[in-house]
Amino acid sequence: QVQLVESGGGLVQPGGSLRLSCAASGSISSIVSMGWYRQAPGKRRELVATITSGGTPNYSDSVKGRFAISRDNAKDTVYLQMDSLKPEDTAVYYCNAEAKTLLYMDYWGKGTLVTVSS
Repeated sequence: QVQLVESGGGLVQPGGSLRLSCAASGSISSIVSMGWYRQAPGKRRELVATITSGGTPNYSDSVKGRFAISRDNAKDTVYLQMDSLKPEDTAVYYCNAEAKTLLYMDYWGKGTLVTVSS
């Protein structure tokens, strides 16, 4: 019903920047919130940032002051601007959308790999 496609991942040096994009398609009007999660090898998937339908952002403590989540409703796209990247930020980053028709549903992209290394 909702499809999410991430882009923008890649290799970046410590201290560098990267911007991830998540393009949504399908039942766009049913989306009520979106967010970014990440999963490093051997670790559980963790919340990075979310943004509500009202535009209120929320960040994990590990990325506060370094990452910024934003939306462009006209393009049906959510962004994650990542600055001052650290090696521990290395992970597969997944876009998430919560949508409601008759039920609340979670949708996930396939992920984009971010590698922070010198």
